[in-house]
Amino acid sequence: MELSPLPQFACHFSSSPHLVSVSTILTQILAQGFSHMFTQLQRAIVQRAARVTAAGAQKQLVRAFASAADDLASCKKTALYDVHVNSNGKMVPFCGYALPVQYADTLSVSHNHCRTKASLFDVSHMGQVRITGEHRIALMEKLCVMDLLGAKPSLAKLSVLTNEKGGVIDDCMITPDEKGINIVLNAGCKDKDMAHIRKHIEQFNAEHPSSDPVRLDYFEDRSLVALQGPKAAATLQSLLPADFDLTKFAFMSSRPTVIKGIPVVVTRCGYTGEDGFEIGCDNRDAVALWDILVNQPDVAPAGLGVRDSLRLEAGLCLYGHELEEDISPVEAGLSWVISPRRKREGGFLGADVILSQLQHGVSRRLVGLEVKEGAPARHGAPVLDQDGNQIGTVTSGGPAPSLNMKKIAMAYVATPHAAVGSQVKVSVRGKQGAAEVVKLPFVQTNYYRVPK
Repeated sequence: MELSPLPQFACHFSSSPHLVSVSTILTQILAQGFSHMFTQLQRAIVQRAARVTAAGAQKQLVRAFASAADDLASCKKTALYDVHVNSNGKMVPFCGYALPVQYADTLSVSHNHCRTKASLFDVSHMGQVRITGEHRIALMEKLCVMDLLGAKPSLAKLSVLTNEKGGVIDDCMITPDEKGINIVLNAGCKDKDMAHIRKHIEQFNAEHPSSDPVRLDYFEDRSLVALQGPKAAATLQSLLPADFDLTKFAFMSSRPTVIKGIPVVVTRCGYTGEDGFEIGCDNRDAVALWDILVNQPDVAPAGLGVRDSLRLEAGLCLYGHELEEDISPVEAGLSWVISPRRKREGGFLGADVILSQLQHGVSRRLVGLEVKEGAPARHGAPVLDQDGNQIGTVTSGGPAPSLNMKKIAMAYVATPHAAVGSQVKVSVRGKQGAAEVVKLPFVQTNYYRVPK
């Protein structure tokens, strides 16, 4: 089967600010997959067993996962499952899959490795689909905000699937080519996304008969890994054919090639804020590809926990937190994903709402927060004005390893309080702490630009 450029994007994490015990924290981690709970777990262990050594606390953490992950056996497995287990990956249920949340290194060490060298992630749980048919562009332009008519082949773009109310059904990466449209869907959304697309395909084909009707194919026989970090390009370049020059390979570009004889598709993109690549291959080649990459000098494996802390620092939206079906791309600060032609012409679901928001503004906006007092603000924490009135809600938050564990968060706040420099408060377990609206992203992103 022909390989298609299929980059990856965000996946749904969830958390709760009400954490009162080790067992509660474990339940949150395992049931909802939110990586920042590790910090709370480690603190709880220390508080409850002050005399336990660091090594003992680590063993206690592993045993706690083993006892709490009783539903892990029912999860799907990626082609790399055995590799993760044999590499001492701590496996947890996540979006229906058994995936590593952490390896031997602490989360902060693993996080900083990606910021300084290169990390390898298994993102094979993402939904990789392909839309084909004579009228595929017309169908997809109804469902997303991307200009597919004017899109360049093999150039990936972030887009959103919208609903009739202007909300976001999912954020996704879309890469058209001469014969079809490749889409990577969030793992936690892929089932509802495919049902949504197929419903519209059925209606569309009934209204637009063709000898080549629109169809959706879902590829479960593909694996996807992400090589991310400042050393990713040099690492990958050493493994590519001589005619593949990464210095001329722009951000979001995609092309098929081979790595040590393995057919792959390489896309320059990622979810960390660093330069990096998503590399797709057939499942049968996944282990060999992983072994080649992870054994390069500057590369270390990384899990879900690091993936989340990296994207938070980079100010990247996470479905289920910054994006939902009642949040518009304008509110989320994603107006830039709506192509200029689509802003003029509309034609996508919810266009009347979204275009009105572009013209008249919105009542709430996504902002960055630096929490200056108290505990880190997590998903669901209220944001207050100086008088204690609630003006918003935190969507993601936690310590930032790249910023000496500075407490950061993203939140939706009422537009009058959204300006950088606005002084607000966050309420964490009933205690109010000072916070300030700051510019996103929290750390400088390092996406690659081809030299002029």
